[in-house]
Amino acid sequence: MNEKVIEISGVNPVELYGVNESKLNVIKKYFPKLKVIARGDVLRAIGDDNEISLFEGKIALMMKHLLKYKQLTENNIERLMDEEDGAKSKTLRHDDDALVFGNGGLIVKAKTANQRKLVSFSNEKDLIFAIGPAGTGKTYTAVALAVRALKNKEVKRIILTRPAVESGENLGFLPGDLKEKLDPYMQPLYDGLRDMIPAEKLAEMLESGIIQIAPLAFMRGRTLDKSFVILDEAQNATESQFKMFLTRMGKSAKFIITGDPSQVDLPKRQPSGLVQALKVLKDVKDIGFVTFDEKDVIRHKLVKAIIGAYKEVED
Repeated sequence: MNEKVIEISGVNPVELYGVNESKLNVIKKYFPKLKVIARGDVLRAIGDDNEISLFEGKIALMMKHLLKYKQLTENNIERLMDEEDGAKSKTLRHDDDALVFGNGGLIVKAKTANQRKLVSFSNEKDLIFAIGPAGTGKTYTAVALAVRALKNKEVKRIILTRPAVESGENLGFLPGDLKEKLDPYMQPLYDGLRDMIPAEKLAEMLESGIIQIAPLAFMRGRTLDKSFVILDEAQNATESQFKMFLTRMGKSAKFIITGDPSQVDLPKRQPSGLVQALKVLKDVKDIGFVTFDEKDVIRHKLVKAIIGAYKEVED
């Protein structure tokens, strides 16, 4: 048994430990083999050298997070604990792996292993499937990659599309003109863009067509050249729509398809084009496939638990 004394410097120990050590207790759960004692600005860790080293590294990450963002929530702790030491530690130390520098000082980075895999594939492949449950950052990361490509002049436009299909709703029942009917379906795409592009600039890009947001049905007949195209909620595309979309791919185009095959909102007798495409294209060379799971969830900690609970029932 070895002992390591870790000094807490630059941050308020209470912010790190939490009231009645509530945050520290969350951290301790990840190190059941260690005995951890907090005394003011000093932490004592007793146990195996490897465990102590890992614990010290995680505490350093927590302190850096606190210094940078001025707060440390239990969700933050869980995300940092789930991160791999090497590449992920780097994301908190450097800005050179930022995808986009957004509004209000926001730095958009890949935060999980599968998000980083998506980023890596985007540098190598022109067609990528990002599949998995809600809250894993599939769409948000894809939008960040699209914005980066546009800013770097790798493409001339961004096209964001999704099927206008939702559970229990119908466009005909919604008030307003066509744009007003469609906007609620496109809201998640707008949300990502608003984080990453100043409002005035975004309005100009939307007005000029540099950024286009449209329902999937509007893609028919187009050739999408020199474009970064994202098909979101792809599980709600029919088989014919999916084939139509894939064949829109022009020269110098990059396509990212995001969706969750377990959340199909199509009529019962209407098969999902995403489900079919995953089977048909699984052996096609130069297509990237990234499968997200509950470990990638970066929303409220309950989302991860909910996904896990449903997965157990479905299995």
